[in-house]
Amino acid sequence: MALVDLPEWRALQEHYEVVSKIHLRSLFADDPSRGERMAATVGDAYLDFSKHRVTHETLRLLVDLAEARDLRGRTQAMFSGQKINTTENRAVLHVALRAAEGQVIEVDGRNVVPDVHEVLGRMRAFAEQVRTGEWRGHTGERIRNVVNIGIGGSDLGPAMAYEALRDYTQRDMTFRFVANVDEADVVEATRDLNPEETLFIVASKTFTTVETLTNAVTAREWLLARLGDEKAVARHFVAVSTNRDKVTEFGIDADNMFGFWDWVGGRYSFTSAIGLSLMTAIGPDAFMDMLAGFRAVDEHFLNAPFEENVPAIMGLLGLWYDDFFDAQTHAVLPYSQYLRRFPAYLQQLDMESNGKSVTIDGSSVDVQTGPIVWGEPGTNGQHAFYQLIHQGTKLVPADFIGFVEPFHTGSGSLGKHHDLLTANLLAQTEALAFGKTPEEVAAEGTSGSLVAHRTFPGNRPTSTLLLTRLSPHTLGQLVALYEHKVFTQGAIWDINSFDQWGVELGKQLAQRIEPELVESAEPALSHDSSTNALIRRYRTGRGRP
Repeated sequence: MALVDLPEWRALQEHYEVVSKIHLRSLFADDPSRGERMAATVGDAYLDFSKHRVTHETLRLLVDLAEARDLRGRTQAMFSGQKINTTENRAVLHVALRAAEGQVIEVDGRNVVPDVHEVLGRMRAFAEQVRTGEWRGHTGERIRNVVNIGIGGSDLGPAMAYEALRDYTQRDMTFRFVANVDEADVVEATRDLNPEETLFIVASKTFTTVETLTNAVTAREWLLARLGDEKAVARHFVAVSTNRDKVTEFGIDADNMFGFWDWVGGRYSFTSAIGLSLMTAIGPDAFMDMLAGFRAVDEHFLNAPFEENVPAIMGLLGLWYDDFFDAQTHAVLPYSQYLRRFPAYLQQLDMESNGKSVTIDGSSVDVQTGPIVWGEPGTNGQHAFYQLIHQGTKLVPADFIGFVEPFHTGSGSLGKHHDLLTANLLAQTEALAFGKTPEEVAAEGTSGSLVAHRTFPGNRPTSTLLLTRLSPHTLGQLVALYEHKVFTQGAIWDINSFDQWGVELGKQLAQRIEPELVESAEPALSHDSSTNALIRRYRTGRGRP
């Protein structure tokens, strides 16, 4: 049955007509204990969802919808290794990447958990060699610089996590990440490095990804221009891939290739060998602690009742605004400078997963699917786009992410930073929820037309995720919460959250256009008139006929 034809969906539509007219001021006034009761916990994470335009009846109806769409059954299917990625006939088992030794998760009758831990063991051994200086470059110098070359999930995941956990990294080493095929990315990443002390990790499942291989070839040329000997490649490059032949052809020793599996989606992959650069940066023990954080949320999502299930609640609330309030975007606002790349990471996780317009059986969807995800760290965003969230015409549900404990403490002003940061987080969610009425503005002495300018409507929904301290363990929990939130929404929309055909067409056309940009003679162009004109203008600008 189509989603919009379900009685549970129709009940939500009727309920929306009532709740949408109620202000958060009234909801809190009518229920003094709302702030304590509309909360849920998992591990170190506390979710306050009381500042949402929902009642307990709303939550009951949303849970009814989740049950009608068999969210529990779909979750169990994923965790048990069923091939829920139907368009590619693949299992979806990022949860196996953080499974404890001794667990059994099967794909096609094979327990994959021992395979995962075999790769983790090889990663540990290599990371420790690099961190201790046992691994030496071609000239005998210690490796002091590690450059990860990938794109998409092979870049965003480890790059985000490295920035998030920078305080845990080995500070006498430099870590950089190259993804963009724009030559500026690889040039700037290598400009001030010594090739004798630099290791490149090339992350590409097939070892044919155009952007990644283009950057890898440029990095190899940079290395050989200084070291000269082709044998140097084997000491300065390792691969995260499944294509042994291509890796060997590049010059990388196949013993230094770290594999993963087709049931690992790119945007879910940094807990696999894709995280080799991260493990090298933070150390194997911290990496394993991060995996334990993931696992804690995995188990909670699999087993907790939906009424207490933090990622399920997050997903259901997002769907409530997406499909009933017609919200177009979702802001993620971490009050931590270390999480500055987290919104970018979530853009891929969410929009590549749920940016779909057809259901699993190929029918057109009949509701709005994934939101546009965006955000910046607080307090930076407060001096940029918060104006629109507070007083603009668009409804922007937002997640505020904060931590109880600071990273850095000390005497003087340093000790005050975290309290001020957290005060801003709490103040913003309060202001967005309750605003300021014209009467309150007038009571402060404002009159005339300025009253309207200084009035805040409030009733802007937010979640607050408060964790103990940003650490490998809590980062694992945080990422897993959003992974399962995305899964929750995809299951209810009945879309395949684990393919990404939408990225393919542009890549195919780029392969056709590139030769037309560089041919010595003017090519016969058969694109649309706009693309043809742009190609000709580019060729003219490059001095090509």
